[in-house]
Amino acid sequence: MTEKPDTKALIEVLSHANHVVVSTGAGISAESGIPTFRGKEGLWKKYRAEELATPTAFAQNPNLVWEFYEWRRGIIAEKEPNPGHKVLARWENIFPAYSLITQNIDGFHQKAGSKNVLELHGNIWKLRCTEEGTITENHETPLKKSPPLCPDCGALLRPHVVWFGESLSPTVLQKAFQLSSECNVIFVVGTSAFVQPAASLPLAAAEAGAKIVEINPDPTPLTPYADFSFREKAGQILPLIDEELKKTLRTKKE
Repeated sequence: MTEKPDTKALIEVLSHANHVVVSTGAGISAESGIPTFRGKEGLWKKYRAEELATPTAFAQNPNLVWEFYEWRRGIIAEKEPNPGHKVLARWENIFPAYSLITQNIDGFHQKAGSKNVLELHGNIWKLRCTEEGTITENHETPLKKSPPLCPDCGALLRPHVVWFGESLSPTVLQKAFQLSSECNVIFVVGTSAFVQPAASLPLAAAEAGAKIVEINPDPTPLTPYADFSFREKAGQILPLIDEELKKTLRTKKE
């Protein structure tokens, strides 16, 4: 029988927190059945994601790149947010200030009900004009026309995601570090803590005095720095934390 994680000390910290930040990565979406597109599972046909998710690949063969993204969109469309996503959405209504920062591009946080999501790497359901830079949202799977064209100028549309070799939006990145430096507690959920600059967010939060809560089935480079570290899947531990937190908050109100 698996021992129930001890969340008592964390609940005490959360019950006094004014601003909580959550930073999520591929692990939470993997629990919903979304492939990480890395390692052995990362092969699509004979290609790796790193070979197709680049500006060079798109310039050389936009049809192939869009075929890859159509496939990914099709997989995501068939899946649903898991209990971890849903808890994080509910927390928007619990803490006085609450910020959700994600490396994921699948839109599951919004689908679970989160209203304010800072997407570091973009969103696979958004398309960007390669000429004008305008951004539109499109959930068609498959798209009526692939590769899609801008309805305004006729130029190619590309996925509104950050590809390998591209920089993150300076505005988005600045906001992420600002939020992290202002919080009392930062959760790091389902990320290896290898991908920069997202991996630096919890350390920036800690330097400003925040507590780090790591949720990941495996140890990561962040683990030695975490104040609380749970070797659990997000979909299992977050509902448990949520239930204990609600009981504590109810008691305080009474």
